[in-house]
Amino acid sequence: MAPIVRVAGLEKTYAGGLRALSAIDLEIRTGEIFALLGPNGAGKTTLINIICGIVTPSAGSVTVDEHDVVSDFRAARARIGLVPQELATSSFETVLTSMRFSRGLFGKRPNPGYLEQVLRSLSLWDKKDAKIMTLSGGMKRRVMIAKALSHEPQILFLDEPTAGVDVELRRAMWDMVRSLRDTGVTIILTTHYIEEAEEMADRIGVIDRGQLILVENKNELMRKLGRKHLTLQLQAALECLPPELAGLQLVLSADGRELSYTYDQTWERSGIAALLEKMNRAGIRYKDLHTSQSSLEEIFVGLVGRPQ
Repeated sequence: MAPIVRVAGLEKTYAGGLRALSAIDLEIRTGEIFALLGPNGAGKTTLINIICGIVTPSAGSVTVDEHDVVSDFRAARARIGLVPQELATSSFETVLTSMRFSRGLFGKRPNPGYLEQVLRSLSLWDKKDAKIMTLSGGMKRRVMIAKALSHEPQILFLDEPTAGVDVELRRAMWDMVRSLRDTGVTIILTTHYIEEAEEMADRIGVIDRGQLILVENKNELMRKLGRKHLTLQLQAALECLPPELAGLQLVLSADGRELSYTYDQTWERSGIAALLEKMNRAGIRYKDLHTSQSSLEEIFVGLVGRPQ
């Protein structure tokens, strides 16, 4: 199956000389949740805006469902729903009126049942006749998602969709995103909440300084770049690491009662058995141990050298 979004050799340099994107190649598959991560100013929003036809590329090409976003803009854009980062809503309209208008812009016939379904899925049906200006920030964000879905797009772009949204509503939104994916809608999102990408995404793309430095299946990314941590709680405190444990990737806690050992999970041998044997020979006893794995956030910081 052909990818629903194909980006080839994409470049963007603004009039002032700022090079926002450089040699971007990317394919996004039908029906997947693709998370685009990167620090502030990395080029995430510029890339999304070019795919959505809002910004003109300096070089390269973008097709959406095999329609070029420049030469066949209307057909390409009709397949896209966009929820921008900024809260830009027509404040004096009611929620339902705003959705009807958005649907009409794409030449879609009225479908009250579909609009009701979208509003109910976003817990907005009881606010359908409320003016948008009277709603809270979280509700306005939901209205923007409803408007983006009003014309039944095949692709939904979510640029920081849960910014400023409380935890309960955030979870409700992700439940809705999963249900959309289950119906075949392709979801492309950026988020500062990396744990959301870790939970939700099928694939991860990392962009930094305008370059796409990695695109990988999430589980494979965690396997390749993740590290595991073994923590041992000692029976007696140590003042320092004994010579028998020199050369191992060990960190002794400040109070001397905990040893941390980090190892690459792709190694054929973890070295844990050898570590425990050396500890036993050195007379170091432990009372408990547990393991943990690197989070996506730790992998992200390791790739770009700084948090989002």
